[in-house]
Amino acid sequence: MSLVKRAQKVAFYEVMENGVATYHRMSKFTDITTEKNPIEYSRQYIDEEFKQTAVVGYSTEISYAFDMHSENPVHLDIAEIHDKEITGTDAVRSIIVVDLSKEVDGGFAARKRNFSVIPNKEGDSTDAYTYSGSFSACGEIIEGVATSGDNFATISFN
Repeated sequence: MSLVKRAQKVAFYEVMENGVATYHRMSKFTDITTEKNPIEYSRQYIDEEFKQTAVVGYSTEISYAFDMHSENPVHLDIAEIHDKEITGTDAVRSIIVVDLSKEVDGGFAARKRNFSVIPNKEGDSTDAYTYSGSFSACGEIIEGVATSGDNFATISFN
């Protein structure tokens, strides 16, 4: 049994380049934390001394923060959403999380999902210009396999 390191769960963000979606590694982030936010249904039945609870859904969010790097395509895309206050489906991006500890079918186990980019703060550091916010799930998880030809700077998802 091996410990799974944080660096083995790598996220990739959809950036449109010349009309084609490219999944770039989310590098130089200081925070990428997933919160599942389960939706619960609880009921106390009169003939029982305890309450029963079931999870009936999720409202998954990923919080993010990064120091802006001017050559990073993921940073540039998220910064544009912040700066131009982009809304609706124009602010929806796919994120693929790849588990580099799970080799499968010539690649690695991966999960893809659409998220709305929800800007929150920017510029709250004196050292580097920073952006933060969250990605809020707006679609189902699609399981697949990620492969890369450039040492996981970008990936393909099947």
